[in-house]
This record gives sequence, C-alpha cells and structure tokens, in this order.
Amino acid sequence: MYEYITGKLAELTPSFAVIDNNGVGFLINISLNTFSALEGKPDAKLFIHQVIREDANILFGFADKYEREIFRFLLDVSGVGPNTARVILSSMSPAELQSAVLSEDAKLIGRVKGIGPKTAQRIVIDLKDKMKKTSGAEVSIITPQNANREEAIAALVMLGYPKAAAEKAVGAVLKSNPSLSAEDLIKQALRSV
Repeated sequence: MYEYITGKLAELTPSFAVIDNNGVGFLINISLNTFSALEGKPDAKLFIHQVIREDANILFGFADKYEREIFRFLLDVSGVGPNTARVILSSMSPAELQSAVLSEDAKLIGRVKGIGPKTAQRIVIDLKDKMKKTSGAEVSIITPQNANREEAIAALVMLGYPKAAAEKAVGAVLKSNPSLSAEDLIKQALRSV
C-alpha cells in the first residue's frame, strides 16, 4: 500500500490529478478540497488510499492526512463506497463534515448529491464516536497551525530527537509565535532542543 506520492503535477482537473514521479504518471482521484489545495502548484504530494478490485487498481489522493482519515471513516459506513465518500468530501470540507457529524446534523449531510436521509443518518450514527476521537488531541490537523506543528514534530523525531522533547520545543515556540510556517518552526525548535 502507498502512503503518499510526490512529483510534478502533470495534469490537474477537479476530479483527478496526474503526478509524474520519475517518469511514471500516477492518475489519482481527488476531491474538490484537494483540487483547491493543488491549484497553481507545479509539484504535489498526495496522501494515498488504494482500492484494489478484480478489474481495477484505483488511487484516491488527499492534500493532508486529516482528509484521508475522514475518507477512510466514511468507507466504514455501510452503503458508502470510495466514489460516494469523494463526493461528500467534494461537497463539504473534512472539518465541516466532522462538525456536522458531531452536532448530529444529518440534514446538512443529506444535502450532498446522492446521499439520502437514511445514509446521512447512518453516517452520523456510525461516525460520531470516531469523530470525537479525531477532534481530540490525538489528531489535531484541522488548522494550518496544527498541521505545521505536527510536521515540525515529525521532522524533529526523524532527526533523532525524542518525541516528548520535540513536542515540548515546538509547543514553546508556538506559544511565542503561533503563525510560523513549518520550516521556521523547525528551525526555531532546533535551537531550543
């Protein structure tokens, strides 16, 4: 299974992207959220969910791990396949979907094309507990600042620093300047680790 694919963005449409990785073009199905994140960029990094069937090997790509996690949650709901999950994530951002599930707003989810009231209710019932866990401290990638925090911590751990020390250093830097990019966050955290 693939974790992510990076490379030059050879083609981009609202429904798929083609990423050229060392001369191999990967056709990856995307949501409108991911399309918006990739628009105007020459290179791309997409987190992948692979679906293997008898007649096809299909890749779905996401601009961040948070959207991929929500996509995978949707796949656990009876009656929701990969294409339906992609339509849902094209109609709502992952944060909006999470908010709708946690507030039990099945009507909002039911407004998505192809989602009936029963499926919308099933999504709320099946995902409410999972979404509660996602909105906690474990996965806090909802805002760009938190995404930068997670990226900086991961980079420091890869450099050999203990995770606890990396979290403490990044947290200290974020307190004084919460709007830093991931790159600047890593640089400043390295000075204090």
